[in-house]
Amino acid sequence: MRRPWLSLAVASATALLGGQLAFAGSATAGSDSVAAKPSQGHAYPADSLRALAARVGLRVGTAVNADELGTNEKYTQITAEQFSSVTAENAMKWAEVEATRGTYTWEKADQLVAFAKKNKQLVRGHTLLWHSQLPAWLSTDGYTTTLSNDEVKAVLKKHIFDQVRHFKGDIWQWDVVNEAFDDNGQPRETIWYKAWGGTGYIADAFRWAHQADPKALLFYNDYNLEFTGPKSNAVYALVQSLKAQRVPIHGVGFQGHLSTQYGYPDLLSNLERFAALGQKVALTEVDVRTLTKPDAVNEPVNALAPYAQESYWSRTLKACLAVRACISFTPWGFGDAYSWVPGVFSNPQEGAALIYDEQLNPKGQYHVLQQDLALAAGAPRR
Repeated sequence: MRRPWLSLAVASATALLGGQLAFAGSATAGSDSVAAKPSQGHAYPADSLRALAARVGLRVGTAVNADELGTNEKYTQITAEQFSSVTAENAMKWAEVEATRGTYTWEKADQLVAFAKKNKQLVRGHTLLWHSQLPAWLSTDGYTTTLSNDEVKAVLKKHIFDQVRHFKGDIWQWDVVNEAFDDNGQPRETIWYKAWGGTGYIADAFRWAHQADPKALLFYNDYNLEFTGPKSNAVYALVQSLKAQRVPIHGVGFQGHLSTQYGYPDLLSNLERFAALGQKVALTEVDVRTLTKPDAVNEPVNALAPYAQESYWSRTLKACLAVRACISFTPWGFGDAYSWVPGVFSNPQEGAALIYDEQLNPKGQYHVLQQDLALAAGAPRR
């Protein structure tokens, strides 16, 4: 499943940076990747991430903060110019779209879809089923609910059909099920697990999503799949089981939340082994955090830390590029000022996890991605 041409030496990539190019595309559940195609009337910088990735048929995306999109001019411009796919950071989560039972609020999500259409981008839908960020009427912690098991089953089925049908034809990839296993590879005993008496809810969720939109690519998404171990092995076994049941699962999303405190994972081998199951794979939520100052949460403690971060970003992109089944690479946002990391990883303090700084200026992490894509784009295919 590797792209053998990636390893070829490239004398120069500068010729790629001399013009303007843009692309559009569409995908169905049967496509391996999205072909980069010229687009009339939309030109982007030739050295942008989306333009360079187009040359190798890769979608490079970002999670989008709905509050900044359209109100922050610089943020909005970068989102349009640099990325060829977008993910709703929060706007499609259950708590956002149905805070009051039976009343849907699609506005922010619809705005993102409209923005993507305008800018020739594809959309990753995130997420249909998760134990977190649920509406209070359903569950406050994902593990307890006042609803009966039958009610839980009914509301989940209704939610999946309502949401997928609302966006039918507009979503390229859905994260159907998110983080169903704990760090030890054990199923989380969530309200879904309890209602079904096991993990059978996962198969049902995929079947319902496929019925609602047969053309969307359906993904299982989780963190720490990059490391071979109990969790990655459990998800691998899950995919094998789903395929044996002929459940319509098309891909596995590797979130890619990495930290320089830990060694770099064996990402490439894990991408390859899931691809060998006939799955598409994607890097869906990439960021690389490092230890930072408590009073300046995006300023690394160690002056050398950004170099380690650049290495992790580069190796992660290269792993995706080396596996033909890897169809998209998505940082979880791009500006440090909007990152989730400092607020969650505060003991010890971590941050500086993204490719643009707090003022939305590109960092070294951005430039290594740009360089790697330029080199890959210039390498002849075999």
